[in-house]
Amino acid sequence: MTGTISAMSRVVHLHIGAPKTGTTYLQDRLLLNAPSLARHGVTVPSPRGGRSDMFHFRAALDLLEQDWGGPPGHARGSWDAMVKRVNRADGNVVISHEILAGAKPDKIAKAMNDLAGSEIHIVYSARDLGRQLPAAWQESIKQGRKWPFKRFLTKVERGQTWFFNAMDLPRVLSQWGAKLPPERVHVVTVPHDRGPNGDELWLRFCRAFGIDPAWAPLDSERDNRSLGIAETSLLRKLNRRLELGLWREPAYDALIRELLAQEVLVSRKALPVRLPPDRYDFAEERAELWIDWIKGSGVDVIGDVEDLRPRRPAADEKWRDPDRVRAKLELGAALDALTVMTQEAAKGAGSDSVGDRLRDTARRLRDR
Repeated sequence: MTGTISAMSRVVHLHIGAPKTGTTYLQDRLLLNAPSLARHGVTVPSPRGGRSDMFHFRAALDLLEQDWGGPPGHARGSWDAMVKRVNRADGNVVISHEILAGAKPDKIAKAMNDLAGSEIHIVYSARDLGRQLPAAWQESIKQGRKWPFKRFLTKVERGQTWFFNAMDLPRVLSQWGAKLPPERVHVVTVPHDRGPNGDELWLRFCRAFGIDPAWAPLDSERDNRSLGIAETSLLRKLNRRLELGLWREPAYDALIRELLAQEVLVSRKALPVRLPPDRYDFAEERAELWIDWIKGSGVDVIGDVEDLRPRRPAADEKWRDPDRVRAKLELGAALDALTVMTQEAAKGAGSDSVGDRLRDTARRLRDR
């Protein structure tokens, strides 16, 4: 069974993640095709005149009682606004944000209670840890973290990171699906191969949401691409040089994470971050646990559970340590970053506030 619409007047497909499973592409494609989807009875809730993806992000933040990614209080009231839009809709409603995967039981209970007037389906996209852990570490660096890859992986194996809690398939679905029949819990596996047309993951999402792909013809050019080893190393060192308070300012976040990391550094030809050879045993053990849990739970699988097994690299393939990157590789990334940052600063050269902030930052760096 896949995510089809029942006889009830409203079915809510709540896509809760996991992070680094194609969620950026999915959410943007839903937004681009929202008018077409609406004509076919599929509602992607959005604010009036605002961005649908930010609306879902803020609703998730508000539900989880978190406040980041914007000015203080920017998410307040967003979950209630989401619920109101859901309650005004008929047919099929799709809500999507990956930070929901790490929700605590009391927040899950609130979400299920607030949406109780609908037939709720939980959709969870899962990816093998051989690919997901390097991607998650890079994402944490883009969000301002400073930890080396080795330390990140050790904390993951000990269950000490938010990322792993959000990626731990049995834990996430045992909590989110606790009061749902298994046929209303859908696992979308991220394929190792993108398919003949490069859209296999999108087609799987469509099946999970009960959407005909023809209803969403506009493709998205957005994806949350990964950084290379030199680019990640550069950004991690930059994070260490910056003060946390500055990092958390929305304007600064837009400059470093969105412009530098997601526009400039991801565009470079780079050596990819790979899982160390000695960590594959852990990834394979988790895959076995996940697959056993799925088979025993009776949840709906869209794709193939074998997608959850990591693929080891060839024995003769050299692994490059992202915690120890040659200076020559970092230099190229640093020069590209400096060029863009200089151009960005020049755009605001006439602004006293921008100039003052740049001078203040320079003084702090000199005083260290």
